[in-house]
Formats: sequence, structure tokens, C-alpha cells
Amino acid sequence: MALLWFLALPAPGRITVTSHQQPPATRRTFLKTGIAGAALFTPGPWAWVWAQTAQGPQLQRLPKVALIIGNSKYKEAPLKNPANDAKAIGESLTGLGFEVTLRLDTSKLAMDTAITAYVNTLATRKCVGLFYYAGHGIQLAWKNYLLPVDANIDVIGDVAKQSFELNSLIAGLTKASNPMNVIMLDACRDNPFGEAKQPEQKGLSQMDAPHSTILAYATAPGNTASDGEGTNGLYTENLLREIKVKEAKVEDIFKRIRLNVRRTSKGAQIPWESTSLEDDFYFIPPGNLAPPKDEERAKAFAAELKLWESIEASNQIAPFEDYLKRHPSGLFSELAQLRFDILLKKQGEKTIQIASSKGNPFTRGTAMADIAFKVGDVYSYRVVDLASGAEKGKQINTVTQITDREVIYNNGESATDLLGNTSKTADGRRPSGNQIQPTEYELGKRWVTRFLLSQADGRVFDNELSWHIVAKEPVTVPVGTFECYRVEGKGKARGPGTAPGVHVEVQLDFKYWMAPEVCRRQIKRESTRVAFVRGNRQVVENERHELESFKQG
Repeated sequence: MALLWFLALPAPGRITVTSHQQPPATRRTFLKTGIAGAALFTPGPWAWVWAQTAQGPQLQRLPKVALIIGNSKYKEAPLKNPANDAKAIGESLTGLGFEVTLRLDTSKLAMDTAITAYVNTLATRKCVGLFYYAGHGIQLAWKNYLLPVDANIDVIGDVAKQSFELNSLIAGLTKASNPMNVIMLDACRDNPFGEAKQPEQKGLSQMDAPHSTILAYATAPGNTASDGEGTNGLYTENLLREIKVKEAKVEDIFKRIRLNVRRTSKGAQIPWESTSLEDDFYFIPPGNLAPPKDEERAKAFAAELKLWESIEASNQIAPFEDYLKRHPSGLFSELAQLRFDILLKKQGEKTIQIASSKGNPFTRGTAMADIAFKVGDVYSYRVVDLASGAEKGKQINTVTQITDREVIYNNGESATDLLGNTSKTADGRRPSGNQIQPTEYELGKRWVTRFLLSQADGRVFDNELSWHIVAKEPVTVPVGTFECYRVEGKGKARGPGTAPGVHVEVQLDFKYWMAPEVCRRQIKRESTRVAFVRGNRQVVENERHELESFKQG
């Protein structure tokens, strides 16, 4: 099943139609003027994709307040770099316009006092907040604790009494309701207490970021981080460099840090983030925060597409690493990440794994896309009209061939990449690289895809969609009930109709539900397409696909 469903349906010969109705005259008119070709639509250079909320640019004008804590002088397990890290971060943030409070080698009382004052400041002044901690940190019963230097832990049960619980900071920030927060935790060093007091899990536990917050760990949950060979820890060394990059969005900064730390550690340390940010924030903002004009966006898209098409068939790591550094949230970044991961694995990289979050009350978890397709996999769906609830037909897609880049369905009738993004439709259309389905599923994740769709008759459509993983929820379909990530996408498409001088614009509204740890394909999807031709509006598609059965090798 080609998963660019708005482009690919129906798949000739593979849908069993259960009702046959001639489309009304108005719809026939739309089809004649080019709506059939718009079926694979996504939007073009429309400012809505780039527009921030009114709060976005205002963030840059707000006061910025930071609390920096670095704990090195532990009695049982002193650390070399946290104090150095904290001082260097404090100096950098001061230079970037933050009001910085720096605390080194803090006792439990000093840590509690500093964090309470920090949260009160955020609540009173409603400013941008940044909290940075370097030192020992452990998890216990899914809760994360930051250790003061005077902690005297005889048994693991002492941790809660003598350490600072991160959840209390999260609760304080939630109550403060300030516009935005950044939390950085370089706090995943080895267990400081020795084997006799080994906690249940290494490192820190996974947590979901509260509203308008990005929560950044030096390494993935359940793992430990390097204290570094020089004067800074490996994570903070990269953080210090990346926050000084001009005009870099905060989320892009953390993506570059992750890439650099992964490569330096050869996969032994991979930073991790959880985000609920809705607006862009820059440590060094652009001179003009207004959204770029359509012409500027079109030019940037053409350049990025050209770059992607020049590297997408490569079997070398370097081009994809270079792309991800230049475009960490690029229009092809999910596709580049997939190729990067595959090639590194072939080269022998053995990456750490995120610890299971099963039973963790503080996160909805994270799941990687399952790309382990097998010849013979079968996915069967029923198609339902959203307005009437009537069943319209069936769709069955069988995997008949797999290459190193594509999954071929129904003996070549259609194809997707390994993530499920369409590379060929049943009626011969071919999109340039598109990323409707990501490499990783996590609440709060956002991304954009833009691509060109080449029709069999030579017409080309410019497509763009903005995607957001908005919830994790149970979903019941004919084959059963699944705990799914709900992914929503909105966009537009623009291109020529089949009649001379006619241009078509289509508004798109899509939702799909994924359970990546159970099924490689979507559990359910809903698609609505509303077309506009010469000022006339027509609902072209309004349907739901529900998984009836599937078989996976």
C-alpha cells in the first residue's frame, strides 16, 4: 500500500469496490479540470507552514533567565568536568543576553534554594527560562534525581531524601506558566555509589517535556554519558560550540549535538530530547524574524531538492552526515537520517538502545519505525466514507520485492521507501523524496515535507505538508485494538489542471495512527481533500482506511 495515500488512491486492480456511484456533475467538472491529478497533493510555498504563533517572535524580546548548576566535588565519586562545564555554559549564556545564576558544588539546601528562587523568578517575570545541570544523576522507581555534593547515600532508599527530584522542577515550571523553558541535563555519569548500591537502571529515566519546554539529556534514557577527555564533558563540549551558531533554532542545535556526539563516541553516547515547543527560539536570532517570502522559500526548496537528489542514491556516509549538519530539520532530514543509520550499521556501528519505558508513568514512550519488511507481508484495509459511514471498498497490498531502498507492492504496481513514503503510485506518478512517515515516533515531534509530484502526462505539482505527533491513544479497527501514535498533517498543493490555463489548489487534512512496535504499516488513516478551481470549492476525498488484517514475516 502506497502510503502517500492522498496521491495513491485508488490503486487500480487492488481495490474491491462495494458501491458504484457516478460522481455528481460538480465533481465531474473538477475531475475534468485536473483534480484527478491533484490526488497526491501536498502544499507549496505557503506562508502558513512557516508562520509562528504571535508569541514566536516575542520570545526573542523577553528577558532570558538561566540557572546553571555544576557539581564535581562528590566525596565518593568526584567528577572532573561538571564545574568546568557549568562555568563555561554560564559565560556563554551571559554573552548571549541571559541573566545567569551560577552555583557550583551545591549542597542539598543550596540546590533546593537556588531552584526555588529560579522558578519563582520565572513565575513572576514570565520570561524564557533555561536550566542546566552537570553532575551525578540517577533514576529510582522511574523518578530522576540530581545529586548534591553532600549526599550521603548508605542505601538506595536514601536517594529520595538526600537528592533533588527532577519532577519537582517540572511541577514548578508547569505552575510558573512562563512562555518557554529549556532544560539541559548532562547528568548521566556512571553510578556514583559503587556496586553495593547499584540502582535498578543506569542513567536517567525517560520523561515527556511539559508544555512549551524542550528537555535535553546528554545521552539516551537508561544510559550513561562521558565525562570527557578534556576540560568539558563530551555533550557540553558540543553544546558550547553549537549555541554560538548564528540563526540556529534551538531544536536544530540539539539535533547537531546529537549527531556530533554520536559520531565522536562511535554510537556509545547518543543525546536525546523531548519537546513540546510550538514556536521557534534562537540563541542568536536572525536579524529579521518575519517568515520568508514565497519566492525565497521556492528558491531554498529548489536548492535543497537539488542537493538531496545528488546524494540520495549514495552508499557513502559522508553526504548524509553533511546534509544533516546543514539541514537538521530539512525537508529530507528524515530520509537522510534513515540512510545515515543504515549505512552506519553496515559499517559496524553498535549504538546504544533507549531503555524500555514500559510501566513508566512519566512518559508515553518513544518508538522507532520498523523497516524490517519481508517479502510476503500483507496489509488489508477497508475503505469507509467519513460522512456516511458506508463502506466503499477494500484495499490489499502484498510485499513482492524489497531492495536496499524500496518496498515493492503487488508485483511492481506501487512502491514505497523503507519508512512507507511513496516512491511510485499505481497510476505511474512519482514524487521526489517525501517524508510523511518519520524515522522515530515521539509525542511533540514536528516536521515538514515538500516535494514535486511528476504526473504520467508530464504535469508537475508542488506539494507541502506540516506534520505533528499529537497524541498516543488506543485505536480499535477490525483487526483489533492498538496503542497508537496519532499523527496529523495539514497542507496545500498547487499545480496545473488538465484544461488549458486552469490551476488547481487543494487543502489537505490528514490523520494517521501508527503502532510501530506491532505493525509496520498504518493502523488507521483519515484523509480529507478540498479542491479549489476558479473559485469553486469541492470536497474531493473524505474517507477512512481501517486495518482489517495483516501478516508480517
